[in-house]
Amino acid sequence: MSDNSTGVVISADSHVHENLQAWLAKLPPRLREAALAIKGFDVREGSPPAQRVHEMAQDGVSAEVIYTTRGMPMFGLRDVELQETLFRIYNDWLIEFCQAAPERLIGIALISAYNPAHAVAELRRCREAGLRGAMLWQAPPPELPFYSEHYSPIWTAAQELRMPISLHILTGFDGSRELFDKGVTNEVCRISVNAKLSAASQSLFQLLFFGVMDRFPDLKFVLVEQEFGWLPFLLERWDSYYGHTSPAGHALPLLPSEYFRRQVYATFFNDSVGCAQLGWWSGAENMMWSSDFPHPNSSWPNSRQVIARLLGNLPATLQRKLLCTTVAELYDLRIPTPLSWQEEATAAQA
Repeated sequence: MSDNSTGVVISADSHVHENLQAWLAKLPPRLREAALAIKGFDVREGSPPAQRVHEMAQDGVSAEVIYTTRGMPMFGLRDVELQETLFRIYNDWLIEFCQAAPERLIGIALISAYNPAHAVAELRRCREAGLRGAMLWQAPPPELPFYSEHYSPIWTAAQELRMPISLHILTGFDGSRELFDKGVTNEVCRISVNAKLSAASQSLFQLLFFGVMDRFPDLKFVLVEQEFGWLPFLLERWDSYYGHTSPAGHALPLLPSEYFRRQVYATFFNDSVGCAQLGWWSGAENMMWSSDFPHPNSSWPNSRQVIARLLGNLPATLQRKLLCTTVAELYDLRIPTPLSWQEEATAAQA
């Protein structure tokens, strides 16, 4: 990783909108009907790569870590063949999308974890093709908790390939399918806040307390789109009650907060509570700013103003970590030259 980070902003969580027809065109006919039944799998299509870079420049963002949109409800599928096929089609598309600007578009693969051997093969294929991380379900099915040996081949491969594992909101078996099935209503959104946070904390608990991070010390995890104001309190409580013994009965040499600082990262985009803690919290350097573009919560095209409001009082060194160098180190990125965002923003207003 080069150290030309001054003035460069990288979004650690942005998205694409995939086109339904392009996805269906590559599905075997026997799977198309099942795919069409997936709620939230609609026809909206996002920007092509060249336009996407232009939109980034308007926002003062020089690179983005790219996540799916329509793929999120697919993590709740029980049809293994359908999930694996849909994910492979998406990964192929994302590889091509990111190749148009490889220093600015950083792709995260979708990985089906039902069959570990297939998951490992897809991890390797995607890494060799240039994708930098992998997304698993945030809420695994009850019969496949993250601490089970089922995942060991996946953890081994991800560690070897230096592919951080992302746990994104609304993926898996936490009731998030209800959000896609019913649509975004006030009631569903209120329930969703609790469900998303519960799923993230339960998965983090399994990975920390049941020895996964101890057994795989170089494996990195990313909590995506959860914000982070809740993390300092939770980790403090876990440290307090831990006693160096996990619920599974295995003594672990580090405290939960120590494993967290070594191996866990989180993204944020509008977390005033969390940002107020950055000046003192020991986990601050593992936090990564994001724009969530092009979703409704996105700070685009005003990200620089949002950044100034949330982070402007922090030391310049910490700001650079939050905005650029932490995400670059995590994904082993060459920091790109900054885009001329002032010129783009002025042109957009003209």
